[in-house]
Amino acid sequence: MKKLALLLFLSGTGAFGQSLSKPETAVVATVQKQLPETVTFLEKVVNINSGTLNIEGVRTVGKLMSDEFDKLGFKTEWVTLPDSLNRAGHLVATRQGKKGKKLFLIGHLDTVFEKSLPMEPFTRVNDSTASGQGVNDMKGGDVLVIAALKALHAQKLLDDTSITIYFTGDEESSGGAESRRDFIERARQCDLALAFETAQGLSSVTTGRRGASGWTLNVKARSGHSSRVFSDLGYGAIYEAARILTEFRRTLGQEQYLTFNPGLIVGGSEVHYDDKTAKAETVGKTNIVAGSTLVKGDLRFLTETQKENARAKMREIVDKSLPLTKASISFTDGIPGMEPTAANDDLRKQVDKISRDMGLGPVTAFDPGARGAGDVSFVAKYMPCLDGLGASGKGAHSIEETMNLKEYPFLIQRTALLIYRLTR
Repeated sequence: MKKLALLLFLSGTGAFGQSLSKPETAVVATVQKQLPETVTFLEKVVNINSGTLNIEGVRTVGKLMSDEFDKLGFKTEWVTLPDSLNRAGHLVATRQGKKGKKLFLIGHLDTVFEKSLPMEPFTRVNDSTASGQGVNDMKGGDVLVIAALKALHAQKLLDDTSITIYFTGDEESSGGAESRRDFIERARQCDLALAFETAQGLSSVTTGRRGASGWTLNVKARSGHSSRVFSDLGYGAIYEAARILTEFRRTLGQEQYLTFNPGLIVGGSEVHYDDKTAKAETVGKTNIVAGSTLVKGDLRFLTETQKENARAKMREIVDKSLPLTKASISFTDGIPGMEPTAANDDLRKQVDKISRDMGLGPVTAFDPGARGAGDVSFVAKYMPCLDGLGASGKGAHSIEETMNLKEYPFLIQRTALLIYRLTR
C-alpha cells in the first residue's frame, strides 16, 4: 500500500517540487515515510470501542492520543465533566508560541458504536479501503492530525507555534451546554478553527454546515365515542396533529437547507413518553376519539435566522387549531449552524492553493446542506472555521463504515502544509 500511494503521489504531482518550498517538500516526504506507523496506530485505536457512553473506552483512546501529543512537546490535560452528565470528558493538547496564527484543531474520541453492539474491527478490505468502527468518523481524522503534527515536528517546524488541539469525548451524543463551555472558552483564545470530520474526497472542504435542534408537539382534544367525531367532539388529537404536520411540510418543505423530521408520533386516549429511554406508550381504541397525541422531531438549519424564522412559522401553524383541539409546540436548542462566511471561504482558498501546489487540483466548498451538525459549529460565530479536513470514506454511523487508504496520505500532507503556512 505504501508503494502504491507513493506512485500515485508522484504521478499526480510531477511539478510539486517547483510549487512547494524546501521545508514543505521535506514534510511531504516525512508523512510518506511515517505512513506505515500511522496506519498501525489507526488500527490500534479503531479496535478499542469508544462509544460515547463507554466512558472507559473513550478515556483509553484519549490516553493513547495524549501520549502521542506528549512526544511532540504539547502540554496535555483531561477535562473532566460532572458525573451527572455521564460523559468521559475531553482531551486537550496545547503549545504556545509567537509565530503566525493561533490554531484550534477539533476532533472527537467517541463513536456512535456503543459497547453493546457487535465489534467491527479494523480490516484492510483491499489496498485502497479499510473498514472498522469509527475509521473515518472520526478516528481517521484524529490520527490524521497526529500524523501531520509528527511530520512537522520531525522537521522542527512546530517550534514557537500556538496550537490547541481539542478532542471531545461526546460529539456523537453531547452532554449539553456544560460539556462545551471549556471548549468554547479555549477556542475564543485562538484565531481560527480547523475541524477534522470526514472529508468528501480531495476536491472539497466544508465552509458551512447545518445546525440541529429539537421540537415537541403536544395535542389535546375532547375524547368520546368515535361516532361523534367531526361534530360535538370536534376532530380529535390525531387529526389535529396530522393537520399541523401537513402544514409544516406544505409551508416550509421546499426551503433550501431547512428540514424538520417528525421522528416519533404516538396518539390515543392516553400517551406517556420517557425522555431517558426515548420510549412511548399509548392506549387507544378504534371506537374512541383520540384525546392526546405527541410528536417529537428535529429541525435542521444553516443560520440562526433561518432557525428562528422556521420556529415562528411552526408556532403560527400550531396556533390555528381545529375545533375543540388545543396544540402547543416547544423547542430545544442543540448544535448551532455554521454559516458559510467569506472568512471561511478565505481558508478554503488557502487549502485550494496548497492542493494545486501539490498537484492535486482545485478544492471547492462542499454543499452545506449535505453536512450534519458538528462541534465546529459551537465556535463558528467567533472565528473563521473550516471542516471536512479528516479522513475520506463512506458509510459513517453504520457497519459499512470505510476509509479511503489511497487518499489518506495526501490528506495528511495537505493538513501538514496548511498548518505550516498558517503558523508562519
